[in-house]
Amino acid sequence: MTAKTDGTGGIGGAAARRAGWVFAALLGGNIVLAVGAPLVRLADTGPIATGFWRMAIALPFLALLGWREMGGRMPPRAAIGVAMAAGLFFALDLAAWHMGIVRTKVANATLFGNCASLLLVLWGIFLARTLPRGWQALAVLLAFAGAALLMGQSYELAPAYLVGDLFSLLAGVFYTFYVILMQRVRGGLGAWTTLGLSSAATLPVLLGAAVALGEVVMPVDWTPLVALALSSQVVGQGLLIWALPRFSPLVIGLTLLVQPAIAALAGWLMFGERLGAIDLAGGLMVGAALVLIRLPSRRQRPI
Repeated sequence: MTAKTDGTGGIGGAAARRAGWVFAALLGGNIVLAVGAPLVRLADTGPIATGFWRMAIALPFLALLGWREMGGRMPPRAAIGVAMAAGLFFALDLAAWHMGIVRTKVANATLFGNCASLLLVLWGIFLARTLPRGWQALAVLLAFAGAALLMGQSYELAPAYLVGDLFSLLAGVFYTFYVILMQRVRGGLGAWTTLGLSSAATLPVLLGAAVALGEVVMPVDWTPLVALALSSQVVGQGLLIWALPRFSPLVIGLTLLVQPAIAALAGWLMFGERLGAIDLAGGLMVGAALVLIRLPSRRQRPI
């Protein structure tokens, strides 16, 4: 006797609800990560040192969660290697992005730092060996158009923001490699174990770079650093890494685009970085893309 899968409370309905919760986790992780840029601006340490403390404060929590996840067993050596390689790219991403945050607007830094979203969309199309169709095609067009509006608006700002924008763009490239490697290793490791290993790999790189550049390493006010570690690294990255194997690079890339919209709002409220009509239009287009990208997956396989 087979179970009914009519979507009215049976197996199909449960799968649909689970898919909704997983997508909510992916989206929620990006929303939490978006508030990281203002916290970097508020920290009284150097930008790269701030990245070091983000990882160092979060690591004990991640290590404990990873140890419980693995039942005290050591992960396979190959998986450790991939996770730590991802961590090296993440260290480079954080170093470049944090240097960008203090040199440009919060919205700019988050937008250009999330060029990974567009690169992951292209990577997903390359892996699929086919162009997206239907709702997915419309979602991609809306996402690119919205991002183009936001980027065009950014280029009209003062030339003083150029260096920060370039650092943030470089960070986005590094973050693309980080996400691809983390998605690969998540096929064999749990989310907390993967995140703990990659976080540990960032520490010597970030601390070494901060000291070499003569940054202030020891903080006076720990509040922004603790808030950054718990929100961005434990909650934000935790939700993102947990959801990674359940979605294609196309969907992950498009959901990353929610971060610039949230960061722009935070920059406006906290630092007076006002939003114009073009910014709002671009954000609405990205939001529409996030809705449309979910429509095909509900009719395909359950998550």
